Amino acid sequence: MLSLEFLITSLVVVLIPGTGVIYTVSTGLAQGRKASVFAALGCTAGIVPHLMATVLGLAAVMHTSALAFQVLKYAGVAYLFYVAIATWRDKSAFSIDGSPSTGTAAGLVVKAFLLNILNPKLTIFFLAFLPQFVQPGTTEPLTQLLILSATFMAMTLIVFVIYGFLAHVFRKAVIESPRVQSWLRRGFAATFASLGANLALTEK
Repeated sequence: MLSLEFLITSLVVVLIPGTGVIYTVSTGLAQGRKASVFAALGCTAGIVPHLMATVLGLAAVMHTSALAFQVLKYAGVAYLFYVAIATWRDKSAFSIDGSPSTGTAAGLVVKAFLLNILNPKLTIFFLAFLPQFVQPGTTEPLTQLLILSATFMAMTLIVFVIYGFLAHVFRKAVIESPRVQSWLRRGFAATFASLGANLALTEK
């Protein structure tokens, strides 16, 4: 169940830069280490519904229901473009203290949560990924799926926090250069827009 293959595969999946990573890194750069932790928490919480959908068998319904997939997909697309526009228009300077420069801790968590919960690809991914590591013939598949899910979530949180902390390390160089701030903000905005466009073109 918790095999080396599962741990390595999960680590590779979590390390691949996606919406959650981009958001955590951008938050770490713009608002500091503490804010990046809240972002990481929100991103991790955002995968819980997808994991539970898989564990409870609801993912199969979404996989066969074109309407359910499309509704969730376009809600995610709209939110990613909203984040892209908000990031592009945010002209406030990156702060250098330990507190978030914009928004509250709860706001950061909610924003990160929405980024992941509105991505239907996560449900389909877990539907295809987790069952591969359930021991054949087991009498407790639910228990094994829950353990696998909890392990994946823990790895996600740890890796995202590390990403945020690494971003924090480079904050001083960013703070000292308004030009770098501007290009980073545009880069993050373009990345969110690209992720939204990619999700819009995703088929089941």
